[in-house]
Amino acid sequence: MRKSYRVKKEAEFQTVFHKGKSTANRQFVVYVLNKPEQKHFRVGLSVGKKIGNAVMRNQVKRYIRQSLLEFKDETVATIDFIVIARKPVAAMNQAEIKKSLAHVLRLAKVLKRDTLKKSEGSRVEKS
Repeated sequence: MRKSYRVKKEAEFQTVFHKGKSTANRQFVVYVLNKPEQKHFRVGLSVGKKIGNAVMRNQVKRYIRQSLLEFKDETVATIDFIVIARKPVAAMNQAEIKKSLAHVLRLAKVLKRDTLKKSEGSRVEKS
């Protein structure tokens, strides 16, 4: 994601934590702060040391970024949100992370509509 789509500064993270609303499932916590003056959403990622070593944490961040890139068109534009990965994420593959992330983002009303079912419906099964 481009720099303009990222929450990077500590003060911006703290603003989202303190003023935003949180939503969670077993794998992720999402903090959302509405910012009506923004042209597009911004996202921050937090993957702590409980997830694993640096290689594992970076892999989880890549999976989350890729999922968010795929959800880009369905994401509400006027928000800042922070995605925090919990320990069970370490044992998940990319498809499982995408599904779980879509679930928590729908709960947090970050996604405009049911993105995951739309993408699953477009797959063609071979017999």
